[in-house]
Amino acid sequence: MSPIPLTDFVGITSRKFNIPGVAVGVWADGKEAYACHGVTSIENPLPVDQDTLFLVASVTKTFTATTLMRLVAEGQVELHAPVRRYVPEFRLKDQQAADKITVLNLLNHTAGLDWRVNADTGEGDDALERYVAKMAEMELIALPGTRVSYSQAGYNLVGRIIEKVTGQTFERAVAQLLFEPLGLSHSFFARDDIMTRRFAVGHNRSEDGTLSIARPWRHSRGDNPGGGIASSVADLLLWARFHIGDGNAASGTRVLPTDVLHQMKEPTAELRASSLGDAIGRGWFLRDVDGLRTAGHAGSANGQFAEFLTISERNFAVVSLSNAGPDGIPFNQAAVSFALEHYLGLVDRDPEPIPFDAVRAQEFAGTYANEMMTCTIDTVGARFRLELRIKPEIRAAAEKAPPPDPSPCDFGLLPGSSDEYIINDGAFKGQRGFFTRDKSGTVVGVDLAGRLFSRVQ
Repeated sequence: MSPIPLTDFVGITSRKFNIPGVAVGVWADGKEAYACHGVTSIENPLPVDQDTLFLVASVTKTFTATTLMRLVAEGQVELHAPVRRYVPEFRLKDQQAADKITVLNLLNHTAGLDWRVNADTGEGDDALERYVAKMAEMELIALPGTRVSYSQAGYNLVGRIIEKVTGQTFERAVAQLLFEPLGLSHSFFARDDIMTRRFAVGHNRSEDGTLSIARPWRHSRGDNPGGGIASSVADLLLWARFHIGDGNAASGTRVLPTDVLHQMKEPTAELRASSLGDAIGRGWFLRDVDGLRTAGHAGSANGQFAEFLTISERNFAVVSLSNAGPDGIPFNQAAVSFALEHYLGLVDRDPEPIPFDAVRAQEFAGTYANEMMTCTIDTVGARFRLELRIKPEIRAAAEKAPPPDPSPCDFGLLPGSSDEYIINDGAFKGQRGFFTRDKSGTVVGVDLAGRLFSRVQ
């Protein structure tokens, strides 16, 4: 186990990565431990503490999934029912496929939907309704139920199901069904709620190393189910304790039946060569670390990042929040790895790639794309290189500037498979993925962070 305490590690590591503000929380041996360091903003600095609000981005999906599972437990939603039972107006370009998508397909990212819809549908109570209407323009990347592909759009559609079933806005339903009974008093969606409290802003690093405030601070309301919550490390640790518990709030209020809570962490689909996990449950990514099953989720906003991991078997949880890109991701991963080793003696090691093969490299070199980004694979000397870029037309059309593109990074193929890889450095260090082939054996796609990029001819 590490000889240094959590507070020292967090201070040293946040300075190493030059992160303005971080907050880390650990639940172990029946006790909470917090380590907060730095400030909320380089322009308007306030000390970060355990109640400071950070954008948790896609960790929001765990709240959205749990809200839906409350409705399932109450008999108001059936997981294997088609989405159109609850949202009859739901349309895609392929309407036959849209008819087949189930609620569970949305929860475990097997609906075949692309990553997201590039649309700002405003801040009104109709934001989700308008977002779902925009999905009529979406192409499927796979037939429903045939593969996992991470989709923000799918979770925003879950949010619309919640609205239709409860008759409330999505945000009010989450507050009533989760925030209030669980005592999550530092978790909010609305900017008016957030701006009256201490909150972190994101930062992005330029090529010369200079940090600047990340703008916009957050996406529009239509993205709330997939990534809109601002929360504190203390609230997130309370959220973790609920999910490794029995379904009761700390007050004793029953929020979710114990069996339904446990079902959320049962595998529903396997993941291949993914740093997200080995499998996905109902809202949780599942993986084994040193023989113990973990359930967790990460989140990436504009210059703000979150990492959330639980181990029910050991009554353990760790949360890490940071407010600078691109190094907020490796900081959070380092904090989680430290907590696993320091408190549980578990070592989470990345596999080593095999030596570079120039002949095989030619199979993979090329440009791949999804609706929002391009992924270019090439070689530099005896190394693979991967470069992610937001599409120029997406940048040009954006009313609010997207975050800067990450620097190119090296990756290597993994042993035992000709098509799986791991990234060796940069903001995505440790991320795993794989290349896909058609029936003839030609490489036609690459998966990164659960998202499919199709080859551009």
